[in-house]
Amino acid sequence: MAAVADSAVGRWLAGFLEQPVVGMAPWILFAVLSGPGRFEIAVLISLGISIVFVVLGRLLHPGTSFKILEVADVVFFAVLAIIGATASEGTHQWLETYADEVANVALAVIAFGSMAARVPFTVQYAREQVDRQYWDTPAFMRTNYLITAVWGLIFLTAAVSGGVGDLVIREPDNIWTSWIVPILAIIIAIRFTEWYPDRVRARARGSDDLPTASGFLFPLVGLLIPVGIVVLIVEDTMWLGIALIVIGVLGARVLKPDSDEEGAKRPVG
Repeated sequence: MAAVADSAVGRWLAGFLEQPVVGMAPWILFAVLSGPGRFEIAVLISLGISIVFVVLGRLLHPGTSFKILEVADVVFFAVLAIIGATASEGTHQWLETYADEVANVALAVIAFGSMAARVPFTVQYAREQVDRQYWDTPAFMRTNYLITAVWGLIFLTAAVSGGVGDLVIREPDNIWTSWIVPILAIIIAIRFTEWYPDRVRARARGSDDLPTASGFLFPLVGLLIPVGIVVLIVEDTMWLGIALIVIGVLGARVLKPDSDEEGAKRPVG
């Protein structure tokens, strides 16, 4: 396995597994797949992926400790699989309806719980990408606390969105509460996880070329265009779809960085 780990594929896999979003991939996939009649298959696929990620992590990084999130992945979906296999029909129906909310609340608890334990879950991934000398610095820890808090708020947003769809408007498959809001929230968190550390590094170097707020918002505003197209196709509110497309186009033009502007570069090592 050492030869595989040292290969180009092995290095790519190792880098891929060092991203916090990888630990959340089984939960994101579960949210996408779960629904009436799909609970068992969503749980089993998410559990399988969780186990694969844990095994790959140990093979590519032998001797490393388990991460909070990857352990939570396996435990959560294993428990759901057991409950789903043994629960009564009523419990099973409840899980099919509220599984997304349960998963997002569990993720929020993990995020804020890890902060309360003074080990924000993102710090375990960040330590694999920076030199050990920075691990205990205030800037490094502060950055991870903030990123973890953002993810916790995103999970709560997704849980509330799903709750509105299930409990308030009684439409579990509502395109806004089940798809658009949760997916956009996750994309915002992923973008922030990429953008904010670069800003902190640039500030620490005293660089005048800090990643800007417009640079953070530019790709997000552009997402309004495909969202507007989806609304035009699926929803009856044509005006809203057109409005989202127009806002996306105009916003992208306003926020588009200059062609000669270069983003802050990550320091080597």
